[in-house]
Amino acid sequence: MIVRRIGTWPNWDWRSQFEEIERMRRLLESMSGPMIREPSAGVFPLMNVTEDSDSYYVRAELPGIRTEDLEISVTGNGISISGERKIPDAGTDAVYHRKERDAGRFSRMLSLPGQIDSAKAEADVADGVLTVVLPKSETAKPRQIAIKTA
Repeated sequence: MIVRRIGTWPNWDWRSQFEEIERMRRLLESMSGPMIREPSAGVFPLMNVTEDSDSYYVRAELPGIRTEDLEISVTGNGISISGERKIPDAGTDAVYHRKERDAGRFSRMLSLPGQIDSAKAEADVADGVLTVVLPKSETAKPRQIAIKTA
């Protein structure tokens, strides 16, 4: 049996298969709007949580937020950071070409892997980074057990 090629079909080159998928995606988007949405602002604030043998450390990026606009709560094995981000109004004549920074209230709650001593918790802000030091409770700290010999 002889198969006659019409144009470039059938072409089993892997690049043309992906080009065909891309062509179909563009066709579907033209009928129903974008299939892949623009990335959103995401979770705010961004946080890192680390630990050593004595404490947990929570570091949150909070550029431009005043300490008066922050609220930190610590209980058991969790921490809550909430507040309000205020962005100066650009004016009524401003035309935005891109707007990625949102103003408004935010709240993040995290569970930590162990119990903390909330009475000894401390917080500090430097260069737009909030650092919260959460000492581990005595029951959560690793304990060395002596082995008795007979």
